[in-house]
Amino acid sequence: MTKDDSVQVSVLGLGAMGSALAEALVDAGHTTTVWNRTPGKADGLVARGATAAATAGDAVRGNRLVIACLLDHASVHEVLDPLAGELAGSTLINLTTTSPAQARELAAWAADAGIAYLSGGIMAVPHMIGKPGSSILYSGSADVFHRYEPLLGVWGTSTYFGEDAGLASLYDLALLAGMYVMFAGFVHGAAMVAPAGVTARQFAAMAAPWLSAMTGELEGYATVIDGGDYTVEGQQSLEFSDLGHILDASSEQGVSTEVIGMVQRLIRRQIDAGHGKEGFPRIIESIR
Repeated sequence: MTKDDSVQVSVLGLGAMGSALAEALVDAGHTTTVWNRTPGKADGLVARGATAAATAGDAVRGNRLVIACLLDHASVHEVLDPLAGELAGSTLINLTTTSPAQARELAAWAADAGIAYLSGGIMAVPHMIGKPGSSILYSGSADVFHRYEPLLGVWGTSTYFGEDAGLASLYDLALLAGMYVMFAGFVHGAAMVAPAGVTARQFAAMAAPWLSAMTGELEGYATVIDGGDYTVEGQQSLEFSDLGHILDASSEQGVSTEVIGMVQRLIRRQIDAGHGKEGFPRIIESIR
């Protein structure tokens, strides 16, 4: 990147993720101003070449691109509402975790204030930012996305979902839902084998390749769900998927059945409704 390619950008919020975002911008040669409510968090970034601002207002003055990575939706309004007039004519990229409705509300707020707005959902942990595997999802202003796409690429792979500002958040939270349920399943399994003297690390060595291999089933599940026909041949039936044996084994090991019990309830609801011969993806009808 040459000096002519650099962007003047302000980053509001220097938690673990905000600091990682700002660090990547500084290292990429962008003129970066940083602000955090708690003093001292900018010291490491200043040593790398960033400029620390005493207030959020000082941070946004003169920089036409503002990145917000704050605690929550309420924090975004708390910090930015008093600055709406100063932000008019500038661009806001909000990477704070929000719900789809909150992202849409903030987009409407920005439009009323004359601020170009892009919402983002970060599919990475802080140490991944700027490295392979980091991905950030965006929705909102197409003009903002395309204008700043080179800068966004500093953080990771950028994917744009359209003008609906809530879509990036929706994808973000839906993907996280899958992740957390998978993690909970791993933790449940680790708890099951622990009484037998198996460490979580030993269990992880077997669980990681197994779970990775099983993600290959997702495309088939998706085809069935999109087609709406749960009788397609080749599927594992709901009756065969009954998790009673896992529940029994968990109880025998002295382990709570909450995690597996949740999935079992989704399965049993469809079996009890007469769909036991149909495929496992039918549990989406229990969720719906």
